[in-house]
Amino acid sequence: MDFPQPLHVSEIADIIGAEIKGTDNTAIGLNELHVVREGDVTFVDHPKYYNKVLNSAATVIIINKEVDPPENKTLLIHPAPFDAFNQLIMKFRPFQPSNAAISVTAKIGKNTVIQPGAFIGNNVVIGDNCIIHSNASIYDHSIIGNNVIVHSNSVIGGDGYYFQRRPQGYVKFHSGGRVILEDDVEIGACCSIDKGVTGDTIIGKGTKMDNQCQVGHDTRIGKNCLIGAYAAIAGVTVIEDDVILWARVAVNKDITIKKGAVLLATSAVDKTIEGNCTYMGSPAIEVKKYWRQYVAMKELPEFMKKFR
Repeated sequence: MDFPQPLHVSEIADIIGAEIKGTDNTAIGLNELHVVREGDVTFVDHPKYYNKVLNSAATVIIINKEVDPPENKTLLIHPAPFDAFNQLIMKFRPFQPSNAAISVTAKIGKNTVIQPGAFIGNNVVIGDNCIIHSNASIYDHSIIGNNVIVHSNSVIGGDGYYFQRRPQGYVKFHSGGRVILEDDVEIGACCSIDKGVTGDTIIGKGTKMDNQCQVGHDTRIGKNCLIGAYAAIAGVTVIEDDVILWARVAVNKDITIKKGAVLLATSAVDKTIEGNCTYMGSPAIEVKKYWRQYVAMKELPEFMKKFR
């Protein structure tokens, strides 16, 4: 998530009430660790991740521990880095109520049809020759390419499902990212595609999604994928090009499904899997192995009779 213009660390420190240590830097945006770039502000509030974050590409790090700043980095010492980072997201990407079904700040391309009842939010960009069907909602800052179809009741750009648990309850991690639908994508009815928390959720060119699918925050789906009905894809997941997920496939967070993989219906994936192979089961395994195990299980009762 980029700032409207680069910010000096002193400006950031003033907003969140932090102590500055280290290099006198400027920052270009906010990002979590998995998408952080040089020039970004990120945060860390758990000892498990201190070293990883301190050695990341981030230029400015909000941290709740007094440590020596790495070379050319700025530390902002704050007792609650999560809250401070949330405060920055809400300042630079606040919720903006809309006063019309199609925001005056939206940019809509040639020959694109917005059916009655659809909602197009603030700063949305939609390309040429698209169809947005009735009751679809395109939330703020979403970007849609050319020749895209979004069917009725789908939501593009809802908040990421991301909460920090505390003794008094859950604290929401506010979403400042976007959804990007590339050219020739089709989204079925009643789908939900969550925006990134700080980065982008991306659906690649030519990918087709059936009805009632869920895509979590910061997930990246490649080109020419097929996503069957009721698929549930968790956040921060990478699905490479030419992958097929048939109906009711469930995909865990922060894993990769490599190019050309096929997951048969009702499978569940809990770890990174290789491409150009077909999988089945929960947890998913290579389909030939699955069927050998299935046949063996069917024969198990007869086999056990030998030991009675």
